[in-house]
Amino acid sequence: MATERKEIKQPKPLPAPNSDFYELVETLPAEEVAVVKQVRTFMETKVAPIITKYWVDDAFPFELLPAIKELNIGGVGMEGYGCRGGSELLFGLVAMEMSRFDSSIATFFGVHNGLAMGSIYLGGSEEQKQKWLPPMARWEKIGCFGLTEPLVGSGASGGLTTTAKRDGDTWIINGQKKWIGNSPWCDISIIWARDVADNQVKGFIVENKTTPGFSVEKIQNKIALKVVQNGLITMDNCRIPEENRLQVDKSFRDTAHVLKMTRYLVAWEATGCAMGAYENALKYCQERLQFGKPIASFQLVQDLLAKMLANITASQCMVVRTAQLQAEGKLTDAHAAIAKAFTTAKCRETVAWARELLGGNGIAADYNVGRFFADSEALYSYEGTYQIQNLIIGKAITGFSAFV
Repeated sequence: MATERKEIKQPKPLPAPNSDFYELVETLPAEEVAVVKQVRTFMETKVAPIITKYWVDDAFPFELLPAIKELNIGGVGMEGYGCRGGSELLFGLVAMEMSRFDSSIATFFGVHNGLAMGSIYLGGSEEQKQKWLPPMARWEKIGCFGLTEPLVGSGASGGLTTTAKRDGDTWIINGQKKWIGNSPWCDISIIWARDVADNQVKGFIVENKTTPGFSVEKIQNKIALKVVQNGLITMDNCRIPEENRLQVDKSFRDTAHVLKMTRYLVAWEATGCAMGAYENALKYCQERLQFGKPIASFQLVQDLLAKMLANITASQCMVVRTAQLQAEGKLTDAHAAIAKAFTTAKCRETVAWARELLGGNGIAADYNVGRFFADSEALYSYEGTYQIQNLIIGKAITGFSAFV
């Protein structure tokens, strides 16, 4: 009689961490899906292996710039002038994919592509667009956006202390800007200053390295977005030619058009940050053993992971609709504000749960989650605080302004 053999069952492979639960990337046209996947590959192969060291060292990985140029995503979401073009949804998903691996790289991209290029794209003359946007799209000129000041953050609309005074064919700019990403090393700054003649805010394209009286001091000892190099800009009688004043912009309302666009871009970044924390935490839970089995098999762990994924999926659906509204020309300040407020708050909650799941390892940079945990604090505050966003929403839904 033959000996009966028992079939040995191979363990079923575990699902790979995937935070795009509703497959939103697949709603793009095939050519734009390819762009998102190209960015994902770049982040996986070029950024992920080195970014923790740069984050710990508070340094920017300049070695990545040639590879970033090869991605051909400069000016994504903008048409003409050598820009990549593509849909509003593509612009957001690119930012989300970047932030999924590192929020600092996403912020670097958002400052250059969204704030600096966006200011010229929306507020510049045809001549200014032709001059500045092509080299910026090619990443030959890197930009920053100087609005926030040492004593003026949320109150920027009510009284910038940086002044601009017309003197013939030039403007004399005096003042300081603080927390300006990319400024310690970039080529041009979009500087917003109050015209002393009419008390209105105007924008200027300042060439950092050739403008006398323009200096930047790198801000040290940050605990978030450490790869982004932030600076304190000081302008002492900087003379800027009239041809470098953004010709379309006349007041802070024009500045707000740029902020509306980039405010919802931060919502994409916050969503990506939450995705990165979730995926790293899930992988950790699948591998970490306690009491003889993976902690991912425990009920309380699965409960947290499910809540994290729900936060992420809700945020993704919100920002996708926001991109659709922008593409239709229907996006309002309140639409952008609610997206920024909701996604950054949910990101903060999600990364806190991710850190909790890793226990003590959650505060070690080597496990990545601690990096997302810290970076979420900056996303929560910049481009308008949570409370300011809620006041913008409150004004829209009640008809009353609660700003003072």
